[in-house]
Amino acid sequence: MQITNHMPTSELQALDAAHHMHPFTTASELAQKGARVITQAQGCWLTDSDGTQILDAMAGLWCVNIGYGREELAEAAARQMRELPYYNTFFQTTHVPAIALAQRIAELAPGNLNTVFFASSGSEANDTNLRLIRTYWEAKGQPDRQVIISRWNAYHGSSVGSGSLGGMKGMHAQGGMPIPGIHHIDQPNWWAEGGDMTPKDFGHARALALEQAILAIGPDKVAAFIAEPIQGAGGVIVPPDSYWPEIQRIVDKYGILLVADEVICGFGRTGNWFGSQTMAIRPDIMTIAKGLSSGYQPIGGSVINDEIASVIGKVEFNHGYTYSGHPVACAVALENLRILDEEGIVEKVRNDIGPYLQKQFRALSDHPLVGEAQIVGMMGSIALTPDKSTRASFAAEPGTAGYITRERCFANNVIMRHVYDRMIISPPLIISHDEVDTLISRARLALDEAHEELDAKGLLTKVS
Repeated sequence: MQITNHMPTSELQALDAAHHMHPFTTASELAQKGARVITQAQGCWLTDSDGTQILDAMAGLWCVNIGYGREELAEAAARQMRELPYYNTFFQTTHVPAIALAQRIAELAPGNLNTVFFASSGSEANDTNLRLIRTYWEAKGQPDRQVIISRWNAYHGSSVGSGSLGGMKGMHAQGGMPIPGIHHIDQPNWWAEGGDMTPKDFGHARALALEQAILAIGPDKVAAFIAEPIQGAGGVIVPPDSYWPEIQRIVDKYGILLVADEVICGFGRTGNWFGSQTMAIRPDIMTIAKGLSSGYQPIGGSVINDEIASVIGKVEFNHGYTYSGHPVACAVALENLRILDEEGIVEKVRNDIGPYLQKQFRALSDHPLVGEAQIVGMMGSIALTPDKSTRASFAAEPGTAGYITRERCFANNVIMRHVYDRMIISPPLIISHDEVDTLISRARLALDEAHEELDAKGLLTKVS
């Protein structure tokens, strides 16, 4: 069957509504509204079925780091499909793309993270981490170490295992999550939850919540702490500077594993190859996906340190996926990493386009609807508020202001995402200075229009 993009938009939308179930979507509402049909993409720009060009300030879903339309990745995929389109890595077999990619990741990863277990997504990789961690402690003669501590409002995937690791209460309300053995502590979100504390004191207090949880559960029962260096889907929550040093001290003190979920932060997003380097932490396991292939192929993995690899290597690890280390995905990821490296994209994020975006983005904090503008590297968020002097929340249902602002962004042909009443960006790392200017001007216009609409609807009131 030929894929056609020349059908009228209304017909495409009707077919989509009839046969396609979307993630995180109320299908009846989308069917009434009609999905926006994306037909082409180049650089930082999308084109929809009506020919409208849209600036993608989210890099797809945080993933298209090198931008759309890179012929080199298409050629790498075609070349690999002709040579070896598929073979598994079960049954004592391997292939060159998986070998080469594992070696390259080991070269890039910090510390002694030298072994990779491949998956097809971050969700799969975090499911792998669940089993890796518990198998590791069993093999070490400590089978009671089963509990993994995570954070509320963290995102680690949407499968049953990875969704349980995450702290999204809306997800936990469906499908029997979280599974046993997962414990959540509060997030380091100073803007929303810091009260009268200074950011420094708040960050320290939220880190100490980990130690309190370990002691309450029992140090001999806690296996690991998992966290994103910067919370992404939870609203780009940048922890206070006091947070991560204290977390590192605590995991070292109690000998529990530290898992850094680098699905969003990895491969240049924060101005280093990995967010762990930006935050100066020493993970025992890193979860990778998204920017590993810039979204051109579905691939993820768990990068583990030498100690875990040595222990797991002495037992049969009864775990795996049909597409673990898929040769085409590996070949595309290798080419993507070559481009990131040879074109100096990570360094440009750190030294050029990152600082430029940060300056322009932080300037949005002067808008009457914006309470704070946080950004690290190329991931940022703005907190919407009816009263920035008190960091107030809206009296309306959480997410109302965010949704209205997101719709105004869409109307002005810039894709920003809302998480409740935070607006977030994560543009391709190759965005230009001129495109940053376009992004900011369209974002400001959307904020103006959202402020006007909220005012007209009487929604600029705060929680009393």
